[in-house]
Amino acid sequence: MTGESCKISVIVPVYNKEAYLRECVDSILSQDYQNMEVILVDDASTDDSGRICDDYGQRDARVKVIHKENGGPTAACVTGMEAAAGDYYMFVDSDDYVEPAMLTGMAAHLTGKPGEIICCNHLLEKQKTTEPVYSTANPGVYQGEELQSQILARLIGQEQKVISLSRCMKLCEKSVFTDNEKYYDYSIRFGDDSNMMYPAFLNSTRVVVMEGALFYHYRYVEGSIIHRYDTGIYESVRKLMRCLSRAAAEKQAPDGTQAVDREYCYLLLYVLKNELRNPDSGYRARIREILGGRENRERLRDTRIVVSGKANRLLYLAARHPGGIWPGIVRGMLKVYDRK
Repeated sequence: MTGESCKISVIVPVYNKEAYLRECVDSILSQDYQNMEVILVDDASTDDSGRICDDYGQRDARVKVIHKENGGPTAACVTGMEAAAGDYYMFVDSDDYVEPAMLTGMAAHLTGKPGEIICCNHLLEKQKTTEPVYSTANPGVYQGEELQSQILARLIGQEQKVISLSRCMKLCEKSVFTDNEKYYDYSIRFGDDSNMMYPAFLNSTRVVVMEGALFYHYRYVEGSIIHRYDTGIYESVRKLMRCLSRAAAEKQAPDGTQAVDREYCYLLLYVLKNELRNPDSGYRARIREILGGRENRERLRDTRIVVSGKANRLLYLAARHPGGIWPGIVRGMLKVYDRK
């Protein structure tokens, strides 16, 4: 079973994206590939997104629409998979859009065997520029020992991911998600893609990294959440690491324990950057509480990670010395950066 004999379910979790939703769905329905269905999962949108979904469901037989209580993007994806009739799943975020040749190009690499994941690349659509983004893994087919050592052992715990753990830009044979719900925490809002895709990759038997294949347009809104303080990021990181740790242990991920420890350290740097944007005057006490606690202090001290770039090295220094002068210095740098 290869080529268009494989039915593909394109699953779109939808929440309050009325400004972009039609462009997204139109781009999927314009695919050259014919053996497909589109599942729109409205996660209790409060704008006009739900009505837009219904409109597509009424006028195109390929579209299924599901309305559900709000549960977050992972829960919406799981709901979509439960309703899917396809042999393969593709996830598209409702504010992104895709090239007409995407499914045909990716399906050309299918063998029809269980456990395969095909990975394309994407275009980062900023407000003023478009930038191509490629996987750091060499293009090719990864199976057996090469899959274990070159891909699965390097999914997490690296400063630059060998393959993005975004649920998008991938065509996944459905069995890679089988029995993975026990690793999901639907309350995670930061890192939910990793929560879903890390155990999926650990189930894979064949991974294809495509060359070129800039099929996916990822919409990046500058000045959005990355420049705002989010009180819940640290708790999300803690939840995510518990999920990744369990998946790594139970699925016997290569270099699993060490990779999880390194990943936690990299995520703690992100946590620190977030806390340095805390407008509250008590931000120093919050940083000392998080990074000065015994568990995180020892992890940052004992886990060797590679940090490149002057800004990230300063951030790492501040994380390892949360009670010193470095958090204040880096906070000042972030204020200048955020005003740009």
